[in-house]
Amino acid sequence: MIVVTTPTVPGSEIAEVCGLVRGSSVRTKHVGKDLIANLRNVAGGEIYEYTKMLAQAREQAIDRMIEEAQLLGADAVVAVRFQT
Repeated sequence: MIVVTTPTVPGSEIAEVCGLVRGSSVRTKHVGKDLIANLRNVAGGEIYEYTKMLAQAREQAIDRMIEEAQLLGADAVVAVRFQT
């Protein structure tokens, strides 16, 4: 599945619009990881536990979006936007 943030796919023509697809993922914090994250927050810098959780949620959302597009018979998803 081609997934791009641009409104077109270079070298391809959009023949048909299948509809809107989306993917969402919501994660909760783990008590142990949250404790470690709070300790890191005191020292400053990146909180790796939250960065990893955000990356995992984003990947799951992309996977869900692609699944929806495949169900509609799409070959690509164009103009993808992320919101965190």
